[in-house]
Amino acid sequence: MFEKEKSTRGNASQFFVAGELCRRGYSAVVTMGNTPNTDVLCSNIAGTRFVHIQVKTFVPGNRTCSVGMKAEKDYGKNFYWVLGGIPKPNSNANFTYYIIPSSVMAKHVSTAHQLWLKSPGAKGQEHKDSTVRVVHLPPYKSKYSKLNIGRYRDRWDLIEQKLQEHKRQHRRKNV
Repeated sequence: MFEKEKSTRGNASQFFVAGELCRRGYSAVVTMGNTPNTDVLCSNIAGTRFVHIQVKTFVPGNRTCSVGMKAEKDYGKNFYWVLGGIPKPNSNANFTYYIIPSSVMAKHVSTAHQLWLKSPGAKGQEHKDSTVRVVHLPPYKSKYSKLNIGRYRDRWDLIEQKLQEHKRQHRRKNV
């Protein structure tokens, strides 16, 4: 039951992210798993600027969001991670989104994981490597990462700036 709910919530999260971008006047489509590193492909209406979005889902109030090993790779300036806090049914919690550039995510997740591996466990044991990578959600913090994820809450403007960049450059050339 839990795995099915997790998959359903993950799928819903991708549609909520695409819907929010469409609401803001952009064209956004869910790739339905057909693109390994892109859950949502978003463009300006003219189709001249694109961003790729990887969506990870968490339940608001959780301490962490699992992002996996992909988060250690910087996919470029047009790639963003959106951590989507999707409330459980019958919850009064709000939807929460953290929009994080790929370069920021890669740097902090990789560094935090390496520091965790090098540090002793609760009983002094060596940590064993795995494919699990996590981001701590406010108000919780990791002693291994300096990433202040709170500053990325609802930062849709980061994506919007990337999609509008072409328009500004084009105007400057014609002036």
